[in-house]
Amino acid sequence: MTVARLGLAFSFALLTGSPLAAEVTRWEITSREPYADGRAMGDRGAYERWTGVVHFALDPAREANRAIVDLDLAEKNAQGKVAFWSDFELLVPVDLMKANGALFYEVNNRGNKTAPRIVDGEADDFLLRQGFVVAWSGWIAEVLPASGKLLMHAPVATDQGQPIRGVVRNELVVDRAVPRASLAHRAGLGSYRPSRRGMEEATLTMREREADPRQEVPRGQFQLHIKDVTFEGRTGQLPSIELEAAGGLKPGWIYELVYEAEGPVVQGLGLAGIRDLVACLKYDAGEKNPLRTTDGKPVVSRALGFGTSQSGRCLRQFLCEGFNADEQSRRVFDGVIPHVAGGGLGSFNHRFASPTRTNGQHEEHSFPADYFPFTYGDERDPFTREQDGILRRCRRLGVVPRVMHTQSSSEYWHRSGSLVHTDPLGERDAIVPPEVRIYTFGGTQHGPGGGLPAPKGGGQLPSNPADYRPLLRALVVALDEWVRTGREPPPSVFPRIANRTLAGWKADECGWPAIPGVLYPAVIHQPPLVDRGPDWATKRIAMIEPPIVRARYVVRVPACDADGNERGTLNLPAITVPVATYTSWNLRDESIGSAGELLGLQGSYIPFAKIASDRERAGDPRPALLERYRDFDDYQARYMAAAEKLLKERYLLAEDLPRLKALTEQQRGLFD
Repeated sequence: MTVARLGLAFSFALLTGSPLAAEVTRWEITSREPYADGRAMGDRGAYERWTGVVHFALDPAREANRAIVDLDLAEKNAQGKVAFWSDFELLVPVDLMKANGALFYEVNNRGNKTAPRIVDGEADDFLLRQGFVVAWSGWIAEVLPASGKLLMHAPVATDQGQPIRGVVRNELVVDRAVPRASLAHRAGLGSYRPSRRGMEEATLTMREREADPRQEVPRGQFQLHIKDVTFEGRTGQLPSIELEAAGGLKPGWIYELVYEAEGPVVQGLGLAGIRDLVACLKYDAGEKNPLRTTDGKPVVSRALGFGTSQSGRCLRQFLCEGFNADEQSRRVFDGVIPHVAGGGLGSFNHRFASPTRTNGQHEEHSFPADYFPFTYGDERDPFTREQDGILRRCRRLGVVPRVMHTQSSSEYWHRSGSLVHTDPLGERDAIVPPEVRIYTFGGTQHGPGGGLPAPKGGGQLPSNPADYRPLLRALVVALDEWVRTGREPPPSVFPRIANRTLAGWKADECGWPAIPGVLYPAVIHQPPLVDRGPDWATKRIAMIEPPIVRARYVVRVPACDADGNERGTLNLPAITVPVATYTSWNLRDESIGSAGELLGLQGSYIPFAKIASDRERAGDPRPALLERYRDFDDYQARYMAAAEKLLKERYLLAEDLPRLKALTEQQRGLFD
């Protein structure tokens, strides 16, 4: 492979007069260094880390770009195109011939790479040992510059050069008393700048719980602190804004600020940037593709997309809005894994979009995240009568990918997970398209645990330690094989209404056993149908904030067995051969405020008693450890038999068996 050196950067540019559209115009590779000190990744050899900036230019008139909200209102270059740029990072085998032919593109989460933790985990650069070229790029304008953050810089929409203004809403919750906190609700993120009128007329309300009435805070009792953030010569597109309230912010309380803002970023370009970067690496054989062999062919011929949580919702939106077809109508991703996305889409492509927002039971309510359609196949919205599905546009365009929708069982409580596979009212199971598999990891929480009990933290119970990453690794391998050879992956495993493994969420509906000292949830996240004003449906412009709730969709949860562990799900050996009840919910402790509300995205761990007399004394209905197992050796043998069964069914890889056995050894003390 040959490159031309330009100063400190390698630059790949389009050939002038190319008959193809100029989606990617230039790559600047500003750093190219050994990855992991040049350590060999098994048979794939050493890898390099390439970082830099990729430049794009889009024609607003092209059909593939018409879904991008406000693209026609962005500044255009001399060719009539809208230019923007994104940071990127690539992990590439030094010997390109040792790559497996697949691009593993992870949609980063709020500027952060998560696959090294969520997929690789303790598995020692698993993705690289498989031979993937791994890629990330910036796609969120809200991300502020900082070490390791991937940025995107997109133009601002204007009305013939004049500022566009509109109403925006922010919501934040803190877990300890502080004098002020970020409006973005998370560190390292910006918020839209208020107009002069917005500064003068902003309204703030507070309430302890989501269902409580809003209490207005007088304008003289709060103020906004606005600061532009600069790091290593870069200034964030949006400023950092902090809210300060008289007397400080109360832990657990919901603070909601509404104001007029100006300067909406054309955030939908983030979806187009993902599309065009992947398409360039996969299809282009010319100078603009930095990943090509010595004979000019692209190194990668197939592409897998992976996204965790917010990033998984981005992938669902990417498919839903037809971005899996590039400007030449070619399929972009051949396979995707939206992981722990639940039933959500996101605030990714509308005016004053805020892609880092989500929805939850106690935090971040009614942002555009959980809304119809929820299923991959077509369903009808019972309230609007609209018919739609995540894959509807991809099917019309002939670019349907293979989909593995993976989720923890926490998504059923926090992220509308059941709506992925039921009708919107939760009355029947939905039809799952043949290109889709759904895997629910039972007894797990949103983020993988470490395998062993963890401290209680902000919950009323200790966090759920179940580690679903071994299941996820096996499914990545199965997805790539499905794309590459057509071999069918393992069957879907998720709870269903038809066999009564998907149930109502109240204790008497799902079969929850009464465990002494454990408070069962009295709340759950139920996504609303909201009214954002007359321009939302056609122009994606919100005029009513907070929006008006018109109706609610119906969610369900996995049914429980006599121990409180979940049925109808893809269960780890830790759940099949348990030493505890692993719940997919936890409740906020009084120490962080709003006690009894759901602790965001968390599960819990409720250990069994060791011997029968202990559990009888406590009134615990669950059999004790030594009523279940003769001794530790019996427990370990059953645990490993469950692991071997998962291996045979292709839900587990052989390389993870020793790790699982080592995990059981750390449980030996429970039996002593």
